[in-house]
Amino acid sequence: MAASGTFAWNELLTSDPQRAMEFFARTLGWTFSRFDIGAPYWVIHACETMVGGPGAITAGDLDTADSYWLAFIEVDEINRRYARAINLGATEIRGPHDVPEVGRVAVLRDPTGGLIGWIQSAVSN
Repeated sequence: MAASGTFAWNELLTSDPQRAMEFFARTLGWTFSRFDIGAPYWVIHACETMVGGPGAITAGDLDTADSYWLAFIEVDEINRRYARAINLGATEIRGPHDVPEVGRVAVLRDPTGGLIGWIQSAVSN
């Protein structure tokens, strides 16, 4: 698990995950493994490290047909931090919610309009 306040995950939401995976495999040497979240999704492996994942744009939180990358920052106490962010001028895109085997995630726009995801990773036992 990444330290709180550090970038922990990068997600590509795209209309053509297969094409994106082929592109990044050929240009960066990434490999991919399927991950079941109830929608088409894969995990990016850069060498042996899991660094992100491409998924279908329909599974994303934005109403757009344009592919986009979304970075996630590791946070502790995601519910409290998210509420504070909203009180300080952030715009709610999707409030904190559980993702099985991952943890709790949320998506917001900071007061300048920047899109960002927050993740409170599940603790492995």
